[in-house]
Amino acid sequence: MESLGLTTDMLIVLGVVVATIVLFLTEWLRVDVVAILVMVSLPLLGVIDPHDTFKGLSSNAVISVIAVVIIGRGLDHVGVVNQLVKPIIRLGGRSRAKIIILSCGAIGVVSSFMQNVGAAALFLPAMRRLSRHSGIPLSKLLMPVAFSAILGGTVTLVGSSPMIMLNDLIRPYGIEPWGLFDVAPMGLALVVSGIIYFVLFGNILLPGGKGGEDEEKGADVKTHYPKVGDLWELMVPAGFTASLAIDDLCESYEIQPIALRMPQSGEVIVSPDRIMMIEPGAKIAAYGEVANMKRLAADHGFTYQSEVESFSHYLEEDYAGVVEGVVAPHSAFVGRTMLENRFRHSQLMVPLALTQNAQTMYSGFQDKVLSVGDSILLHSSWDHFQSQRPQKNILFARSVDHEIMRPELAKRALASFGVAMALVIFGSLPLSVCLMIGALLMIVSGVLSIDEAYQGVDWRTVFLLGGLIPLGGAMQQTGTAAWIADTLLGLLGTPPQFVFILFVGAITTFFSLVVSNAGACVLLVPLVVDMAGRMGVDPRLAAMVVAVACSNCFLLPTHQVNALYMGPGRYKSIDFLRVGAPFTLISLFVITCMATVFY
Repeated sequence: MESLGLTTDMLIVLGVVVATIVLFLTEWLRVDVVAILVMVSLPLLGVIDPHDTFKGLSSNAVISVIAVVIIGRGLDHVGVVNQLVKPIIRLGGRSRAKIIILSCGAIGVVSSFMQNVGAAALFLPAMRRLSRHSGIPLSKLLMPVAFSAILGGTVTLVGSSPMIMLNDLIRPYGIEPWGLFDVAPMGLALVVSGIIYFVLFGNILLPGGKGGEDEEKGADVKTHYPKVGDLWELMVPAGFTASLAIDDLCESYEIQPIALRMPQSGEVIVSPDRIMMIEPGAKIAAYGEVANMKRLAADHGFTYQSEVESFSHYLEEDYAGVVEGVVAPHSAFVGRTMLENRFRHSQLMVPLALTQNAQTMYSGFQDKVLSVGDSILLHSSWDHFQSQRPQKNILFARSVDHEIMRPELAKRALASFGVAMALVIFGSLPLSVCLMIGALLMIVSGVLSIDEAYQGVDWRTVFLLGGLIPLGGAMQQTGTAAWIADTLLGLLGTPPQFVFILFVGAITTFFSLVVSNAGACVLLVPLVVDMAGRMGVDPRLAAMVVAVACSNCFLLPTHQVNALYMGPGRYKSIDFLRVGAPFTLISLFVITCMATVFY
């Protein structure tokens, strides 16, 4: 085979590649800034046509990423993931294995159709809820879910940046593009292998922790207000005849009702007034200690359960919560009692406890005159908490800036998503156009405002991809990729296809750890396509292996999903190394076997 000689343009491109890797490793500049520098340096150095400088920003890959993020934000906005977690809680119970199988499978499906880091962000509140419900430490759940989110991004062409970029990178070579689900067999095999790995070895390898989720929100309430108890659903017997009001539960049993479902109409009354009478067959969501629940059950025949099924929409963490508030100076609440301030009726906030003069009261505080500095534990929806801030009557001890869920728009969001997927599967339009149609439907149908759509886009990722795509083109146009391929082949010889695919997967895994997975994909696809063509291996398959192996980054918390979960899971880098090292080898084996046998 005649070896290729190095040209001046090749040397320039190699210099840019080396400088890019060094800047990625040292983090002297943010990765998106590095990508922009690469983008503008290539025409300055004369290795690409100046008219091609910004083609990366308008490429199918970048437009697809923007559209996928907007679609994902729309699905998040209507609380789709909250609906997914309900059957996991019901079916998983307190079994670690069942919860891992169900939650990892669920996020694997979700991350197949949206950016995996977006799916991981959606699942974080759900995993906290699962941890609290099951008593399983959050550290035993988050890493399996993180790995499954990353692997789920390999099931379709829209799940991760490398998969989205794949067809754009192979198009200059005249290679047939991949279909949306063509990569599914390999991606599904990886997801299943990850689930099996964590079911068998997760309990041994994952770090331990306290049972349940001990995040600051729940921990602070339990620490400072221990007698508030937990949230329960009370069922009033159909034959109930006693005269009992909401106020009686508050004062006689230290149970604080926060919502009431009427027996006949099914209407849900949030922050029910204390004078409301309790009707037979009604259901009540209330905070209280289990001992008080038992006492109420013994006195009046009420039944109770910890899963608040009848009020799930109104009391989910993304819709409502418990916050400690402090009566502010010059507050309109000062000098008036709770009843006079009409917390339940006018403010739509339910007081659960009052701390006044260093004494905490769980009942009998409705007639207490409020003073500056009094602390009130309150339950309400996040939008009602937010509406309190302009009046400055009460200062909240923690942020109430939660995004407000709009589950009533779920049908519109799912329809928009369905149209996009139908166009991708059955239409002939480019992937970017199909996905952007879905994103626009999210906006015109009212699921998202245009400002919310703009805010949801990770512009750092957009410029990272848009800036690096011209570098991949420069490697191909100048012959740099062919020269590197020729050099490596001289060292490798002519190994069997299995060994070549394993080599491609291994080198991609290494690059995805030291540079971004998108950067690794851009750098390696041109190189691997040239190598495969010279060895008689299908270049299309080799490029796909690169895109899939870019997600094989489990040794360090360098992937966005791992970085997102590192804090909440209280993981250290050594935890990722201990858990990720064996699974990295398993993933390489699965990728190589599937590529050799199935494709």
